[in-house]
Amino acid sequence: MTKSLRLVPVTPANIETAIAVKVRPEQEHFVSPVVKSLAEAYVHPNAAWPRLILDGGHPVGFLMAFFDLDWNGKGVDFRSGLWRLNVTADAQGRGVGRFAVESVAGEVRRRGGTQMYVTWEPGVGGPEGFYRKLGFQLTGEKSESQLVGVLDLTKPS
Repeated sequence: MTKSLRLVPVTPANIETAIAVKVRPEQEHFVSPVVKSLAEAYVHPNAAWPRLILDGGHPVGFLMAFFDLDWNGKGVDFRSGLWRLNVTADAQGRGVGRFAVESVAGEVRRRGGTQMYVTWEPGVGGPEGFYRKLGFQLTGEKSESQLVGVLDLTKPS
């Protein structure tokens, strides 16, 4: 992983750069495009946290986290975690995904959270192995067609 990775908010000045972040074609069915994430952020402004991932000044990914999201819409189960992660094809395998997960975990901790959630589309070539390697455990739940994983942030990583 390069030491120059950083997160920046998506702004009018860099929105086109964010929208241009694309995963490999064979991964497109596993993750929604950035433009959908930005639309979701617009309708969930109090929960969504969209960020462009830069390596120096070069875009290498996009993430959107969520904080205190009303998970089931019933006002009793509020969760925080990683909503979306898109890493450009040329940046995959260089630690960008791990940086993104660690960055969101740090922000969840900073906000007082002890658990971090993520969902993923199951399937061959999908991200399950990546998330499981980072310590996420299946909860046994599904969010639409996606599996739900949780990471205990009280344990050392």
